[in-house]
Amino acid sequence: DPKRPGKNEEREILNPLTILLLVSFLGGVEDDSGQIEVSHRARSLQPGEVVLVTVRSQLPLTRMEGRAFEKTFLFYPTDQDTLWQGLIGIDLATTVGRYPVELKGKTSDGSSVQQSYELQVEHKEFPTRRLTVDEKFVNPPGEMMPRIRRESKRVSQVFAALNSEKIWEDSFLSPVPGAPTSGFGKGSILNGQPRSPHSGTDFDADEGTPVEAPNRGEVVLVSDLYYSGNTVILDHGQGLYSYFAHLSRFAVEEGQMVSPGDQIGLVGATGRVTGAHLHWTVRLNGTRVDPLSLMEALSGAHP
Repeated sequence: DPKRPGKNEEREILNPLTILLLVSFLGGVEDDSGQIEVSHRARSLQPGEVVLVTVRSQLPLTRMEGRAFEKTFLFYPTDQDTLWQGLIGIDLATTVGRYPVELKGKTSDGSSVQQSYELQVEHKEFPTRRLTVDEKFVNPPGEMMPRIRRESKRVSQVFAALNSEKIWEDSFLSPVPGAPTSGFGKGSILNGQPRSPHSGTDFDADEGTPVEAPNRGEVVLVSDLYYSGNTVILDHGQGLYSYFAHLSRFAVEEGQMVSPGDQIGLVGATGRVTGAHLHWTVRLNGTRVDPLSLMEALSGAHP
């Protein structure tokens, strides 16, 4: 098996001449002018992981962004205007290989800075789960298809909207006290039929358990959806979304702002389920990432 990077890795090198050989193992580099250094923090560099990229500059920065995996990820300033950070998602379907992160920004004196940084994505083996659910959720009746298409389009539009403002603060909290029970990325065989991989993380919790917002966010969807039942979506800003499914009851309304720990609903067993639990999906600029990797990447985020 390919060697996996260690947990909570944060790496730096200061010699730009070694970038092509060492960047995927040792991390950060300076740009050619010596104005910026780059490093990253991640649970691992594998499909479904969130990577926190940090840029340090000699001069205060007024803007910074990163282009990776054919997507643009926005960066944000910390309490130091010479230090900016950004979250980059490695989608569930990403294959093994070296992927560039093209960083571009502006300094306070109006000059441009840019740097190419490389991430080495390693292989990850996802197990398969076999579930038996109500047949209508595996092969829906024809009359349900217009509803399913409408709901799918609506959710896609929510995830596609980009609020450039960063709403979340610091680390993400677990939405329920229960432990994760069904891992992100597992292959799914429902009633003997292959279906899409599990794109979220399930948490063991009894029906009626309060579900709390893991961070600040705007409630952008509160709806009963065919597959996921009673669902709440939070916009955390900069393309980062939380999606909570199978709730028994809502405790928020669309347009409401919530803070970490605010109740957004109660655990339930609505939609396509085998029993009561909480399903938490995270999308980052459309990439499918593990909520647990988001929590890990932002744990102690500020160097």
